[in-house]
Amino acid sequence: MQPKKTYTLQEATKKLEHYCAYQERCHQEVRQKLEGMYMIPEAIDVIIVHLLKHNFLNEERFAKTFVSGKFRIKRWGRRRLTLELKKKDISKVNINQALNTIENGEYIEIFNSLAEKKVNSIKETNIYKKRKKLIDYLLYRGWESHLVYEKANEIIK
Repeated sequence: MQPKKTYTLQEATKKLEHYCAYQERCHQEVRQKLEGMYMIPEAIDVIIVHLLKHNFLNEERFAKTFVSGKFRIKRWGRRRLTLELKKKDISKVNINQALNTIENGEYIEIFNSLAEKKVNSIKETNIYKKRKKLIDYLLYRGWESHLVYEKANEIIK
C-alpha cells in the first residue's frame, strides 16, 4: 500500500493554478480537486481565495464558457443548461447572464436543424412512435416543451 501524497500550500496552489489555467473551472470542481489532494478545509479556503484574487477562478466566466460550449457543440437547450449549471452550484444570476449570451435566432435555428436531423435518422414507421422518439430526444436535450411539441406536430403528420 502506497502512502497518500501530501502537498504544501505552495505546491497545491501552483497545481491548482495550472488546473484552472488549462480549462475554466467552477468552485465546486476546484474544491473537489483539493479534497482529493487531502488538503485541510482552512488550506482549501486560502487556495480558493488566492485563485479568485488572481482571476484563475471566475464563476461568471465559467458559466458563459460552459453554456456556449454545450449549446454549440452538444446542442443542449436552455433547460438542460440551467439544470447542469445548478448541479455545479452556480448562482441564478450567473446562469441567467450566461443564458442571455445565446441569441434567440441562433437558438431556434439550431433547434430546427437538430429536430430535422433526428427525424431523418429515426427508422420507425409508426408515426406515433416516431413522434414520441423525437419528443423524448429533444426533451432529454433540454429544449423547452412548447417548442418540442410544436415541432413534432409540424414535422411528423
